[in-house]
Amino acid sequence: MEIKGRAEENKICPLEVAVNTISGKWKIPIVWQINEGKKRPSEFLRGIAKVDRRVLNQQLTEMVEDGILTKQSFNELPPRVEYTLTELGEKLVAILWQLNDWGKLLIPEKENEDAYLLENAKAQDYSK
Repeated sequence: MEIKGRAEENKICPLEVAVNTISGKWKIPIVWQINEGKKRPSEFLRGIAKVDRRVLNQQLTEMVEDGILTKQSFNELPPRVEYTLTELGEKLVAILWQLNDWGKLLIPEKENEDAYLLENAKAQDYSK
């Protein structure tokens, strides 16, 4: 029995690895920005509201380490850095498009649910 328990502990869940790889508040918006043609950190800062430069750089570094992005540094003044999607990053974009489509299916349900809750709240106010 003990051996079986150890074997289960060593199993790697691909879904968990994938979710952990893209977890981080700004990783998906960064990938979208790069997919739209932006390449430089200054462009990401303008395109993503409220992201801190330090957090942006940390998440860019993590995505380079995970193989989603490549970083190219140019030897010029002022220094210039550009990021591009790797083949793995391009596959992520395809998956994000599918997730976007799935999200569209959820929106009408959420809007209907919100309208229902609002109507019930109004009905309760009128009954008082």
